[in-house]
Amino acid sequence: MRILHIISTLALLTLPAAAELTRLDIASRVPVLSGKAFGLAGPYEKLTGKAQFALDPAAAPNKAIVDLDKAPRDSSGRVLFSADVMILQPQDRTRGNGVALFDVVNRGRKTILGKFNHAGASTDPRAEADFGDGFLLRQGYTIVFLGWQFDVPRAAGLMSLDAPPVAVSGRVSTTFTAEAKSLAYELESDGYYTTRRFTPADPASSANQLTVREGLLSTPRPLPRGDWQLIGSSVSLKSGFEPGRTYELSYETGQGYVAGVGFAAFRDLASWVKHAPAASPVAARYSYVYGESQDGRFLRDFLYQGFNADEHGARAFDAVMAHIAGAARGDFNVRFASPNGLGAFATALFPYLDSPQFDPITGKTDGLLSHLAAETIPRIMYTNSSVEYWGNGRSAALIHTTLDGKEDAAVPDNVRIYQFSGTQHSPALNGTASRVTVNESNPNDYAWGQRALLVALDRWVREGIPPPASLHPNLGDGTLVTQKSLVFPAIPGVPSPRTIPGGFRGDLEGGPRAHPLPYLVPKVDSDGNELGGIRFPETAVPLATYTGWNFRSPSIGAPGELFPLRGTYLPFAPTRETREKTHDPRPSVAERYPSRAAYLGQVTESALKLIQDGYVLREDLAGIIAQAEARWDTVTRPAERSAK
Repeated sequence: MRILHIISTLALLTLPAAAELTRLDIASRVPVLSGKAFGLAGPYEKLTGKAQFALDPAAAPNKAIVDLDKAPRDSSGRVLFSADVMILQPQDRTRGNGVALFDVVNRGRKTILGKFNHAGASTDPRAEADFGDGFLLRQGYTIVFLGWQFDVPRAAGLMSLDAPPVAVSGRVSTTFTAEAKSLAYELESDGYYTTRRFTPADPASSANQLTVREGLLSTPRPLPRGDWQLIGSSVSLKSGFEPGRTYELSYETGQGYVAGVGFAAFRDLASWVKHAPAASPVAARYSYVYGESQDGRFLRDFLYQGFNADEHGARAFDAVMAHIAGAARGDFNVRFASPNGLGAFATALFPYLDSPQFDPITGKTDGLLSHLAAETIPRIMYTNSSVEYWGNGRSAALIHTTLDGKEDAAVPDNVRIYQFSGTQHSPALNGTASRVTVNESNPNDYAWGQRALLVALDRWVREGIPPPASLHPNLGDGTLVTQKSLVFPAIPGVPSPRTIPGGFRGDLEGGPRAHPLPYLVPKVDSDGNELGGIRFPETAVPLATYTGWNFRSPSIGAPGELFPLRGTYLPFAPTRETREKTHDPRPSVAERYPSRAAYLGQVTESALKLIQDGYVLREDLAGIIAQAEARWDTVTRPAERSAK
């Protein structure tokens, strides 16, 4: 490995004195895949290191950062912090497309290669599989991964941020749902959502509280203080934690962190990259940013709090792609922030639309982009799966309907909104079987749409060519309906989705029943497949029913509760005889398609129409057909299917 230690101070001296990225320390610079060429962009290199920042608490662009004024300062009165950074870029930058594409890493994990390249998950991409089919690299992007969370531990290659500590006191809480019987719950190793918790001021205090409730929206019941203990990062309960029950722990702490500097890190590095001297480790003409789920909510909050205006009043990101965030934001820039929270219900914060909207409860008029000057507003794409319309309070319909849920809202010219019909939060591409849900998980692949939309977004920014029209379920054509009016087929073994609770206002007092949000969901056909949005061949030429909801398995408790972020996959019976045995109302595969060739012909026609309309790339036609072939073989061979 070729190791470099680059302190870019001299290069940065050419920037204005107020620049808040003070140094980019590159500790490692190595070729990607031994110099493999990625199309016209040629070989890539990987840079890893740290970005060093300094913020003036008195400067207007930093006033929105909560508790920044309470953080320790250097001799110049600035607050210092650093963030992990990794960069993939063409070795010859002149062969790239001139765009730095930022990945808002998810709980310290890189996501963008997996979503756009069909790559495997990796905290340190170095093997062939870690780069998938190389799509983003063949496009010539410089890909920037930047840590932004203070609560991600420094372990296993996770990307983190060293946020300034502050001595503040207050009460913090954390909520978790047990999936198995256990006497203790580890707060700092919560599976995928590994996090650093705030240190209790007094673990034995009688003021500390642990409550339990039967479901997410049930009334919590305090557990006797003598029945549980808080020791280190673990909470133990004498009777044991019961699967399916939701617990909430709260206690006093005297230590906080300036979590909002994560917003400043993205703002300042994105701006610096666009103005960096040619001799700098990384430089680009444009900066785009992609974030999914938690990170899509981060981007919605980033825009709302005005951080796309840099310290000089210029636009930081030229384009923003916020994926599977729905209408939610989060507590990313608050005292005692908990960005690793799943965002269930409480992140549905007014406003929901980009344009100003009136709130009759508070009398406030506000919009997601209202705090940005016109010249700092980027091109924006919001993309959502079906999950964001169902349950857990993401209430995706509110990004394109009025607050009362009665009319479609106007979408600004700089915004496009797309829904990937019949998909789950993250497609179950590696297998649909699941021990935690009643039904199999949804494998409907939406990467085809994401790739095409990114290409369209790039043309929109650089060439002024408008992207495809927004496409999502809406009230005007009847593809968006109230949840209670939804007619879903009675498929054996499938609970009704009409029992799933809707979202409520997370910014108002009173709890889930005081201020419910309109509950609008995609309308479905007689198979249970959605009618609106971008319909990939999986739903347009179906072999199964694909939904944006799934229920908890009885094996993990609370089977009547929605399992977060999962959809359902319900294959059709292969023949009429087999469907009649199970009383399945949906026509079988044999009743729909006379042959495999006929089915694949319809798939091809469906994909070609999407290509013509700009929602899929022509280069992805072969991949879509290959997936359809594999689906046919699985669904029509039940013996093989049951063995998997």
